[in-house]
Amino acid sequence: MDKVLSIIKATYNQAHSAGNYVAGFSRYMNNFMTPYLLATSYFSRAEMEKFISTSPLEGMQSYAGLMQFNGALSGRALLSSMKAMNEFGSMEMEKAMDALFNTVFNRNGDEENECDIVAFTERHASMTDMLVRGYPQAIQEIASEYGFGFERGENVKVAETDRFILYQILPIDPETEVRNDGKPVLILPPYVLGANILGFLPQENRSYAHCFANMGIPTYIRIMKDIAATPAVQLATGEDDARDTRLFCEKIIERHGRPVTLNGYCQGGYMAVCSLLSGELDDVVDALITCVSPMDGTRSQGFKDFFGPLPKRFNDLMYGTKTLPNGNSVGDGTLMGWVYKLKSIDVEFPVVSFFRDLMMFSPRDGKTPKVGKTAAAINYWLQNERCDLPLAVTRMSFDSYNIPVTEDGTLPVKLFGRKLNFKRIQEKGIPWLICYGEKDDLVEKETALAPLDYIEAEVAPFPKGHVAIATSWSNPTSECALHACFGDSGHRGPVRFQLDLDQTTSEA
Repeated sequence: MDKVLSIIKATYNQAHSAGNYVAGFSRYMNNFMTPYLLATSYFSRAEMEKFISTSPLEGMQSYAGLMQFNGALSGRALLSSMKAMNEFGSMEMEKAMDALFNTVFNRNGDEENECDIVAFTERHASMTDMLVRGYPQAIQEIASEYGFGFERGENVKVAETDRFILYQILPIDPETEVRNDGKPVLILPPYVLGANILGFLPQENRSYAHCFANMGIPTYIRIMKDIAATPAVQLATGEDDARDTRLFCEKIIERHGRPVTLNGYCQGGYMAVCSLLSGELDDVVDALITCVSPMDGTRSQGFKDFFGPLPKRFNDLMYGTKTLPNGNSVGDGTLMGWVYKLKSIDVEFPVVSFFRDLMMFSPRDGKTPKVGKTAAAINYWLQNERCDLPLAVTRMSFDSYNIPVTEDGTLPVKLFGRKLNFKRIQEKGIPWLICYGEKDDLVEKETALAPLDYIEAEVAPFPKGHVAIATSWSNPTSECALHACFGDSGHRGPVRFQLDLDQTTSEA
């Protein structure tokens, strides 16, 4: 009778798990397919415009190449999915058979296996419950702690333009005083990734911006207004970006009496460099920090490998441009994020990510792992922080990934009709710290360090990937803390670089 009851209970648990499997996998697949449907609508619109201006032969050749490209991509997705299912199935099948024999023959399980089939199925039910219900709930609950929370009034609004708002980031500890005579820093966040990744979890001491503020450094950040509701942002150009940055630097100098250190993260770093090279920031910026910023996208081997087989016909911004109800066009941030998933489809395809996340909730020592704040915040960012881009700014980034920097260091873009050359930074005597991620597959080392072929700059390599500087190493107790020197060569983190600049310029 006990065995019959065990089988009934195990069957119920498995039915419960099966329902969770369907619900969970459907959500993962929907998250992947929604951008795909956007892409097909943009593709259809762009092809209708190109149909009348290209020859049928060119179209046939391009579509044949596109079919080959899609076939290779689908093959990678299929192989990685089969591998993920096989690994999960192999691992769980052995445990299932042990649990079944334990139940049938009244054997006791060991430390590595469940005692019986009921315990095995209960573990699966617990894992799938966490994946389908506990995980999404934890991600939503972290919203109150994630990011800068400007709506909570924790930081000071200093100035604004039609496109941006300037905030001063205040220390978390109320006893820490901002040194008003200190050297100020202005942070330029990335356009696509959003600003809140730089204010990741302030109360957990995991915030890039607060690393500066908590040291008493006058810390400012430029926040882009809601692009969906602000036509001036939709129509913003690189020149607008530079002019607004200069205005904010002037406001900061009025408050502190000292030139600004410009600090750009990812795409914000590229825009900062372009603005400096244009001469628009002369006399208001005297130091530069860039973190994981793409300086010459043509050096990215990952993008070469991914986009290389794609016919040139389809390497066009038209396929990622969204038209808003007011008629203005912007770069679709959701679609751009999806393209990065396609580039890493071996690990980002829904089947792969589903089983990877499911195994994350496998009980350890008899307890189901809880969702950590860091994991919840990272996923909240991935799900909610993709921003659309002004089309002119998108064009600058697009050109930087398609046209290489020339042999004399001239960038493929212009501002105010002026050529932009890396050598101008050295000519102006501006110290430059370049930080990059050693395992960054989004902005690779060669892409970030391109300026070193033309000028000298200080380099700080950080372990891990693209956002680790803002999430892992922003913790003051981490091995690569931003306010310290780390590594065998004593590389300076960006906060250490700023503190040393402050002391040097104060003495001068």
